[in-house]
Amino acid sequence: MSTIYEILRRPLVTEKSNYLVGIHQYVFEVATDANRIQVKDAVEQIFKVTVLRVNIINVAAKRARKTRSRRLVISRNGYKKAIVTLSPEDRLPIFEGV
Repeated sequence: MSTIYEILRRPLVTEKSNYLVGIHQYVFEVATDANRIQVKDAVEQIFKVTVLRVNIINVAAKRARKTRSRRLVISRNGYKKAIVTLSPEDRLPIFEGV
């Protein structure tokens, strides 16, 4: 990793992540070789907030079989996501408008 901007790929906005915003947790897709310390440093430097905890989850690829065939087709690649918990007085503005 050369920069902090390559660690955080994009914010993930789903129903569950919208619920987590209420308890000061935000979800990002991160680089596959990023670790907790790198994610924490990236969020703190980019958004100027205090990070309390980082949980990282490897999301498996979605696989399916073609009809009348034995071949597996990968319909969606796997990725790594991070759930970042902020201190109660901090908020991220990119999640507020959702």
